[in-house]
Amino acid sequence: MNHSTNFEWVTETLTPDAITQYQVREVLGREDTPFQSMQLVDTVRYGRMLLLDGVVQTTEKDEFIYHEMMTHVPLCSHPAPRRVLIIGGGDGGILREVLRHPDVEEAVMVEIDGRVIDFCRKYLPTISNGAFDDPRAAIVIDDGAKYVKGSHDPFDVCIVDSPDPIGPARVLFQKDFYGNIARLLTDQGIFVRQTGSTFVQPAEQKETLQILREIYPFNALYVYAVPTYVGGFFSSSFSSRKIDPATVPAELIHKRFSKLVPGTSYYNPGLHLAAFQLPEYVKGNLAT
Repeated sequence: MNHSTNFEWVTETLTPDAITQYQVREVLGREDTPFQSMQLVDTVRYGRMLLLDGVVQTTEKDEFIYHEMMTHVPLCSHPAPRRVLIIGGGDGGILREVLRHPDVEEAVMVEIDGRVIDFCRKYLPTISNGAFDDPRAAIVIDDGAKYVKGSHDPFDVCIVDSPDPIGPARVLFQKDFYGNIARLLTDQGIFVRQTGSTFVQPAEQKETLQILREIYPFNALYVYAVPTYVGGFFSSSFSSRKIDPATVPAELIHKRFSKLVPGTSYYNPGLHLAAFQLPEYVKGNLAT
């Protein structure tokens, strides 16, 4: 196969011992904010791609996998999610998926870096797809950790869509932060956060669940494959005081799935249930 030498390449540097490169048609935008360095490129294989501090956050072609699994697993496990809190998620993908649920009355999105929202609305409008303009969306530009510490509003579901635990995102992986979220959640509330690559970042899953087990009776990891996330096999944690993901009735999941407007591209009830069936190497990592 011939590859044109006219293309540039963008290099992802998630870990110091391995790099991933993507062929780029055009660099569409670069910006340094007080919090991070943003880059938006148009890649040959994955379309437009957002990188923060050199790490791929989302792409046009495969974003639906992550955003659907982060959103519909908790919202289809809850009997009546009216109010949803999103921490991070400046590209708008989680917000878009949350607002597909007609039962959701309000989605509060707290993003520390307002420039990410502006950047993505300009260069990646297909990801938010109008979600920022939905009357049910409330956008707050603030530190997520400070917001949950100072808030007293109840939420049925909280989704943390943050970068990895480096720089300003480190506080979003600590016990105080998780405890403050638990205080805001209603009795049947569900908390979900991304916990990294099962191959490249196994400590992230183990350490996160160790902390969450001190706060919630029910905790589980679930997995799904995202082509542009290093290591391929990605993970999220699920925590709740009352809802055990292993015993959520299939009838409830199917009922809530049937209400989604419009339909999904990855998530379905079968995948929902299967995602909690962990590979043996992941079970081993969590047990050690």
